[in-house]
Amino acid sequence: MSLWMADSLAHAGAAPQPRDWRTRLRDWADEVDLVPDLAERVGSLTWFRGLATCFGLCATALYLSPSFQPIPGLPGVRLTDAHYDEVRSQMMTPLALGADSGRHMGATDAVQPLRETPERPQIELSAQIGSSDTLARALSRAGVSGGDVATVTAMVGDDMSDGVKPGTRLDIILGRRTSRDRPRPLDRLAFRARLDLSLELTRAGGVLSIKRIPIRVDNTPLRIQGVVGDSIYRSARAAGAPPKAVQAFLRVIAGQVDLGGIGAGDRYDIVTEYRRAETGDVEVGDLLYAGLRRSRGKSVDMLKWTKDGRTEWFEASGVGERRGVLSAPVAGRMSSGYGQRRHPILGYTRMHAGIDFAARYGSPIYAVTDGVVAFAGRHGGHGNYVRIQHGGGLATGYAHMSRIAAEPGQRVRRGQVIGYVGSTGLSTGPHLHYELYRNGATVNPLSVKFTTTAQLAGAELSAFRTRLAQYQGLRVGLHDSFAQKASANPVASGK
Repeated sequence: MSLWMADSLAHAGAAPQPRDWRTRLRDWADEVDLVPDLAERVGSLTWFRGLATCFGLCATALYLSPSFQPIPGLPGVRLTDAHYDEVRSQMMTPLALGADSGRHMGATDAVQPLRETPERPQIELSAQIGSSDTLARALSRAGVSGGDVATVTAMVGDDMSDGVKPGTRLDIILGRRTSRDRPRPLDRLAFRARLDLSLELTRAGGVLSIKRIPIRVDNTPLRIQGVVGDSIYRSARAAGAPPKAVQAFLRVIAGQVDLGGIGAGDRYDIVTEYRRAETGDVEVGDLLYAGLRRSRGKSVDMLKWTKDGRTEWFEASGVGERRGVLSAPVAGRMSSGYGQRRHPILGYTRMHAGIDFAARYGSPIYAVTDGVVAFAGRHGGHGNYVRIQHGGGLATGYAHMSRIAAEPGQRVRRGQVIGYVGSTGLSTGPHLHYELYRNGATVNPLSVKFTTTAQLAGAELSAFRTRLAQYQGLRVGLHDSFAQKASANPVASGK
């Protein structure tokens, strides 16, 4: 018999070993499901057994839960209102009670309530001059009293003949007032009155005094030269020319040559008024000289010069601008010509004694040449109407304006705004009706063409050429006259 068979017989004849209670309990739990899913087999023995298990666990949890009795404190102690207020401030109280947080001490006899809140001894603030604003209005908005505003205006009036530049910053200090029903006094005011002058007003002994601080300014004109690339405007701006100067330069050059004919390789030369203060601030003034050297075509040398009280552009030879009556009175297209036509309102054919320009409502209307305003007001079917006498029996009329910007007897220059496009009088829409008179009778404005030019001669022509040579001899770019005491660069020290 093999060993395997002998071992099997020995095991078969052996008695079973007894099991302890833990093993039996584990075997019973494996056979009996004490926590079945109560959503299944509802009403069965297994379901009721699970329900009994659930109730047993809930009862055990309630039996073992702590009591809900209040925690006993120190007996026989009553809190005063002050103590309760201090304790309450450290509790998590509802918002209805103020939700105090942190340590809060109740008021005692050493604390007395204030009848009014204390005021700051002074107020420091900064204001700025807005566009179309004045110094007086800016100070009033900042809280300066009317009396102090009048005093300041009187003290600085001589230093600001042209007013304060928009964007100027005002540093203001208002002092303590004597009572709540009175405004705060102005204790200090400092601002830049001009490029070459700063003003500082301070109150001492109840009286305002002024201190003028001059600022050195270099008045040397700015000269910019360069070569035209794909665009003369972009080339000049890239070379450092201010936008205002470039725009003025293009307007002057456009009166001499076609801007479309300016090509790459041409050279531009710009001289403009340029004031630079030692503080770094700058002011760009008017264009003084416009030059253009072209590889092909006419070169240009234009200098601004004043003759007989009129400032205009002159060529290098001393010949001035051409002036005539046929400059466009408004920016718009001609919509109706001179002659017989059917009136759009009256309904019959009659003489149209002028030409019409279609333009947007409110567009500015310009005087076509120099003259004196002979009439400005309401004029029958013309509506708001302006008539200008130009001499030599010639006159021009401008009708249907929405608003008139000229007065009778006023002398106007070519290009000056005299009104704005409208639709007053017998008009079907916004436009300008423009008439030309010769010896009191209307004529076709397109049939009259005349020009006048100014010609410099003698000593005036010599002075003109000297000025032109000075501008053409300027060094290109900025000049640091503050570091160099050179007489060629005049410096104004201010008032």
